[in-house]
Amino acid sequence: MGSRKSLALALGVAASVMTAPARAEVVDVADNGFAVKDTVTVAADASKAWAALVDVGKWWDPEHSYSGDGANITLDPKPGGCWCEKLPGGGVQHMTVVFADPGKLLRVHGGLGPLQGMAVSGVLTFTLKPAEKGTAVELTYVVGGYSRSGFKDLAPGVDAVLGAQLSRYQRFVNGGKP
Repeated sequence: MGSRKSLALALGVAASVMTAPARAEVVDVADNGFAVKDTVTVAADASKAWAALVDVGKWWDPEHSYSGDGANITLDPKPGGCWCEKLPGGGVQHMTVVFADPGKLLRVHGGLGPLQGMAVSGVLTFTLKPAEKGTAVELTYVVGGYSRSGFKDLAPGVDAVLGAQLSRYQRFVNGGKP
């Protein structure tokens, strides 16, 4: 009986590690910008983690889209590729791919959400590294430029949204549903 209880506890701990929410952090805030960092571990090799990452429309929260439907969001993972969203009669270019090394690194440039309408520039980087029983995925978003109200109050909100997106990605990779 004791070994069954120990096994159940060990499996529960392992499951919680693989589905733990993103570790989120506002790394820096200044008058001219901010940086955030979030990390998750997924129960997949780098190839599968990459394939899921670039299938962004399947895990991105539709609440944080213009169309209200994640299926309208696509990402072409090659230099110059578009992280775009279809809208009736138009669309949105959220970000542009500037670096793609499948299974290792994806870097996109642009402003997400309300940042798109501000005088800022943002670089969002996903770094994939081998981890025990999977792949560690680190997200960093560095934003610089001008904001009328500054960045002190903006940075935590951006970090919260990106942390929630990364947690959805993790759930998608680990269980098929964000």
